[in-house]
Amino acid sequence: MFPRLFQRTYSSLPFRKPSQLTMAFERLVRFVPKNDTSKVLIGEPTDKSLDVGLAVYKNQDVTVNLYSGTSVLSPGSPTGETATIGQILSPVTATEAGTIRCIGLNYKRHAEEAKMSIPDIPTLFLKPPTSLAGPWPQPTIIPKHTIASDSADYESELAIIIGKEAKNVSEADALDYVLGYTACNDISSRASQFAQTQWCYSKGFDGACPIGPVLVNKELIKDVGGLKLRGLKNGKVVQDSPLTDLIFSVEKIVSFLSQGTTLQPGTIIITGTPAGVGFAHKPQELLHDGDEFIVEILPHIGSLVNKLENEK
Repeated sequence: MFPRLFQRTYSSLPFRKPSQLTMAFERLVRFVPKNDTSKVLIGEPTDKSLDVGLAVYKNQDVTVNLYSGTSVLSPGSPTGETATIGQILSPVTATEAGTIRCIGLNYKRHAEEAKMSIPDIPTLFLKPPTSLAGPWPQPTIIPKHTIASDSADYESELAIIIGKEAKNVSEADALDYVLGYTACNDISSRASQFAQTQWCYSKGFDGACPIGPVLVNKELIKDVGGLKLRGLKNGKVVQDSPLTDLIFSVEKIVSFLSQGTTLQPGTIIITGTPAGVGFAHKPQELLHDGDEFIVEILPHIGSLVNKLENEK
């Protein structure tokens, strides 16, 4: 049986409109099973408290209760069968995600370290679908020109996944369009970024937007401000922030991005990074071939693990 919380509909919740997105899952993972690499499956980890990304990275067996659907956007229902994760994939596909929306400069302390004014409205840049990637063992590639300038950087972020078509929605209704949350690393080329006035080029390289490991139902995370985000480079904590430092809330971001623009189901919105990015450290903590980087968001989401490789 699923917890009573996830059996409720919005009609039973106070001051909320009915939503098509209330569904009976807590955490979904999209993965290739250990015993059949020709399949892609979705389901819920049997251990509700397990950090799935970290467990798989440590070569631990992670058992998943399978769902009948083929997409987290339409997961279907539990089948009663189980499988063991071989490789975790990004929760949504590149086709489902389309153009990825990204919010820049959305943490107060990050604005301070960048010596930039706190914005009055969200700052938007875009990543193409080709930048979408999943957790380890899919490598995160540092492009040749970024290697030459020694300017690859990390940005630990919370990602929002849109669950139904949204256009011109209000802040009061914005969460009705959110399916859930996951973790993201907004990999950046600082030399390219600082040489231009817009950021799409410097952050849009192939594989520069790994997300995962699990999609967490928004109903499990009632208050995003209660989440704790850390970035760890080769085991060293380089970013550590509560999400109460966000400048613009999830509701504000979703509402703002939907004005005059249709957000399709599967749309990924990454919400900005806290203080502690690599170029701001003294000495700098930039990314190089062989580095391991973990975006950890607790509770529920867990660890997005990636390893960096130089482009051949």
